[in-house]
Amino acid sequence: MFTNNLRENAEQLLSRCRRLSLKISIAESCTGGLISSCITACKGSSSVFERGYIAYSNEAKEELLDVSLTTLQSFGAVSSEVAIEMAEGALIKAKSNLALAVTGVAGPGGGTSLKPVGLVFIACAFRDASDIKCKKFNFSGDREAIRLATVEQAILLGLEFLIKNT
Repeated sequence: MFTNNLRENAEQLLSRCRRLSLKISIAESCTGGLISSCITACKGSSSVFERGYIAYSNEAKEELLDVSLTTLQSFGAVSSEVAIEMAEGALIKAKSNLALAVTGVAGPGGGTSLKPVGLVFIACAFRDASDIKCKKFNFSGDREAIRLATVEQAILLGLEFLIKNT
């Protein structure tokens, strides 16, 4: 399911977290658990992976991750603001050190002119850093390609964030 390159990147993320004694949590919407699955497919992931949240609906985002209803209503579920609140929620709820969060439109339907299929926001929060990194992507391809590209970029963002902040 996951390419060798993607697994290698996941293993690098786990290795770096292990060396730094960090726990990681994941909040997923459009990927529906694929990031957590990729990370836990790696040997030794249990020493680093704390938990994953699949928050597909707005209600789940509110209940599981404390995403504000005001944020959801003002910006929509697919927004940098929601991705950031998802990451913050996962960080706090899981008591982890590092959290990744993703929200987007994987398709094939559901896109609009303002939020087309392939639009994804990925956020990364670190317990000891004052800022949260959030990136916007416009992936192309079918649903599977968009979801796998999201997994890859989320793991790379986690690695990039750790390199800069530790």
